[in-house]
Amino acid sequence: MSRPTAWLNHFAAAAVGGTGLVWAWMRYFVTPADEFSIVNHPWESQVASLHILSAPTLIFAVGLIWQNHAWAKIRKGSRTRRKTGLLLAGSLFPMIASGYLLQTAVNETAREIWLWTHLATSGLWIFAYLTHHTLRRKG
Repeated sequence: MSRPTAWLNHFAAAAVGGTGLVWAWMRYFVTPADEFSIVNHPWESQVASLHILSAPTLIFAVGLIWQNHAWAKIRKGSRTRRKTGLLLAGSLFPMIASGYLLQTAVNETAREIWLWTHLATSGLWIFAYLTHHTLRRKG
């Protein structure tokens, strides 16, 4: 994987993961100043927009590294950072699909299911990403 591709991947992961974490904090842990407000923080809608608009960059970046890095390592049976790599690969599709379906769901029950699926798989993906990139390379 080339350095520019790696940096694009890191940038996209930081943008989507960072805005997602900030948005979740604003949504679930901040108390609104006005009890009748539909948002908990004045910047909540901007952070939500940044999260949604930066997500395609992450999908593109992961697509760039899929063939020559992820799939090549899976095919070769590489053992280095295999568990976190498989966790990244396995949680990626449910994270993306649930984020998309969350935006399109009309039924409240469906929205709750997609929300919790997205929060869980995103948290798992962020954990796996950070772990995958902080483990030392062997050899």
